[in-house]
Amino acid sequence: MKTESIISIRGISKHFRSVIAVDNVDLEIEPGEFFSLLGSSGCGKTTLLRVMAGFETPSAGEVLIDGISMNNVPAHLRPVNMVFQNYAIFPHLDVGANIAFGLRKSGLNKREIETKVDEMLELIKLPGYKHRTSSELSGGERQRVALARALVKQPKVLLLDEPLGALDKKLREQMQLELRALQQSVGVTFVLVTHDQEEALTMSDRIAVMSGGKVHQIASPTELYEQPRSRLVADFIGSINFFRANVVAMNGDIATVRAGPLGTIELEGDCLQKSEQVLLAIRPEKLILHFQRPNAIANLIVGRLGPGSYLGDRSHLNVYVEKHPEPISVAVQNADSSKTQRGKNNQEVWLSFSKSSLILLRS
Repeated sequence: MKTESIISIRGISKHFRSVIAVDNVDLEIEPGEFFSLLGSSGCGKTTLLRVMAGFETPSAGEVLIDGISMNNVPAHLRPVNMVFQNYAIFPHLDVGANIAFGLRKSGLNKREIETKVDEMLELIKLPGYKHRTSSELSGGERQRVALARALVKQPKVLLLDEPLGALDKKLREQMQLELRALQQSVGVTFVLVTHDQEEALTMSDRIAVMSGGKVHQIASPTELYEQPRSRLVADFIGSINFFRANVVAMNGDIATVRAGPLGTIELEGDCLQKSEQVLLAIRPEKLILHFQRPNAIANLIVGRLGPGSYLGDRSHLNVYVEKHPEPISVAVQNADSSKTQRGKNNQEVWLSFSKSSLILLRS
């Protein structure tokens, strides 16, 4: 039996004069899900989040939370809370008072409020911080306090607008894991807005990729990365190499595709037609770099080594192939520093790949 959605976005559009920020979006978000809206700046993700929160009125469509229409419900009466990038904790209040702020009109007595504050401090791993001021907190600690203040009233949905954007890389990665663990602990539905692909992949149950005010694909992190449905999604989620290809024959659901340096390959191609133009794509880590021509390997690309980048745990190398317009990106793990081999510029190299690593896209 299908679980009823906690959030239903039905045909939501939002116009700012002549600008269409959100364009006829439909979404269903399940109870207890960590759901991310992912896209570049200006794609409409923050506007859509603000529509859910009640800070923006949709130009068309309907928002339902737990089956109830929110279109005429003001922001402060919706069963949601929101955490912003700058955390917005009150500098004149200590940690305990910040967390308790939303409970003042809840009808709870002082002891009950103190108990809830202490429970939240334990949850966010800041016991003993109740009387510290905001100036005594690190960026990560301020973020935890902002989360505790948002969660203490037990909203049905927590909305997060780039909550980790102000943190440095190492702390941001640590907080991604902590935020995901916190969400699983409390069981509240989280909806995250981010432009950071790694952040969305790390934390989310499902991700909606947005561009131009539209949602282009909704899927799990694994499906988005391994089975993108369009060039836009494939190109936005991680690094990828594209090859223009032509369907030269069809035999049932098997397409024979000619794709430049990849050669002629047979792939499953349901609904393709002979002479159709398509794209083949492959992730850099799916390519294996050889400095000597390997024997008995069918799928090979020959090229010349170009400049690369050493990134510690891995190296990103570029291979230039005759008549291919862009260098092919290859990711090489530096598992053993004594054996890390980067080769010489303009050296002839070979790339091998498995057919199963290729992604077939409509061009």
